[in-house]
Amino acid sequence: MVFRLIIVLFFFSVGVFSQEKFIKHKISNGENLTVIAKKYGVKTKDIEDANPNAPKVLKLNSVLLIPNTNKKATTKKNEIVAKTTPAIISNSGLHEVQERESLWAISKKYNISVDDLKKANPSLESEGLKIGQKLNIPSNAIVSTEKTKKNPQTEKPELIASTDVEVKVKPKETKYLIAKKYGITVAELERQNPSIKKKLPVGYVLKIRTSKEKADQQIQDIAVGSETQIAENTVLTSENIIKNDEAKPEIIPAQNVDVVVEVQPRETKYAIAKKYGLTVAELERQNPSIKGKLPVGFLLKINALKEKADAAGSVITPDVNENSSTTTQVADNSDFKKDTTSVFHVSNHSELVNQLIDNATENIGTRYRSGGTTKAGFDCSGLMICTFNNFDIKLPRSSIEQSRVGTKVGTEEAQKGDLIFFKTNGRRHINHVGMVVEVVDGEIKFVHSSTHGGVIISSTKEPYYQRSFSQVNRVLQ
Repeated sequence: MVFRLIIVLFFFSVGVFSQEKFIKHKISNGENLTVIAKKYGVKTKDIEDANPNAPKVLKLNSVLLIPNTNKKATTKKNEIVAKTTPAIISNSGLHEVQERESLWAISKKYNISVDDLKKANPSLESEGLKIGQKLNIPSNAIVSTEKTKKNPQTEKPELIASTDVEVKVKPKETKYLIAKKYGITVAELERQNPSIKKKLPVGYVLKIRTSKEKADQQIQDIAVGSETQIAENTVLTSENIIKNDEAKPEIIPAQNVDVVVEVQPRETKYAIAKKYGLTVAELERQNPSIKGKLPVGFLLKINALKEKADAAGSVITPDVNENSSTTTQVADNSDFKKDTTSVFHVSNHSELVNQLIDNATENIGTRYRSGGTTKAGFDCSGLMICTFNNFDIKLPRSSIEQSRVGTKVGTEEAQKGDLIFFKTNGRRHINHVGMVVEVVDGEIKFVHSSTHGGVIISSTKEPYYQRSFSQVNRVLQ
């Protein structure tokens, strides 16, 4: 009897010892032996020795024994698991990836760097970002948010208070510009207004929840402008806007006239539209036959403001008989080729750049498609071709050919509208391109079509693009 008791005690002590000697780890999606070994600070061989019967290809949710290198295993085991196992982090440390969200946007939301986010989620390097994926947010970001909740008196209430505003969409406004103006992401703007996911109609009233600071800033910006703009474009639910309700200027209705314009050699849709105060889209709507090509000698019928028509010196034809059949001589434009090895010179650089950025960012969320040049899907160079082609500026088909267009400039000279090029996946030559949308303190933000996220905005501060950056080209002067 005593002998049996001794044997039972022996096996019990061995079991306790083995529990202290090893940590159980449940395999999550995207993990391999190298990643797990790095988490626990051990070698892959140690894990293989501790699990001789484990298959070479790890199975999801299976359990591995990890050698416990910590001497104080009984007191610090929970600390190790909390710091190294993302699956045990409470719900407050998880973020579910929404549609059209990027790593840069998520990092901004939690006030952490993209690099820290990737360290906490190693599978991002190999698999990229997926909709519905749950990301682990580093503990320092969670602690900082919890501290602000516990000590609200340390923060100014004006900075954390939120308010609801109603914003009327103006012509040429994009989701990206509106979201940026109110300090939120495009995904958050669409979440608050689900009906604009596919299209952003002019005149649509958006309901936006934003910080009181951002709302007050927009009120001040509007107050600087005319009161007519406030009445037409933005209705804000705040006290400051019900001021200056004094003498309103008399609004004189604008007079429109019809003009006939003959397309001159080397004249572009953008130049003609600008001359008559229109957008390229409106010019094409009035003349559907020029959507594909703008032939030299073609007669355009344009409805524009009288003062614009007078300034342009066009032939005004208010009594155009639509039933009369007129034969128009269209000159052959096939021999005219644009020199894509030089800079494109434009009359109003800043306005064109802003319209290019608006046009490109309208496609945020569109899926990646190899060889794609339409809204059904873009590859990186296809997005650039489509964007610039909308303003009658022709770019070569591939990113490496586009890298030979314009003038190469240093990163410190980069500005909005420039093309930015990368050598990704360890390539020796350029194979990726985007367009610069913002430059702040040496950080370049660019819109591009990525293989893992479709059309998104990324930053050169992200380690992946820091490593693969190649050059910046100026194609507009």
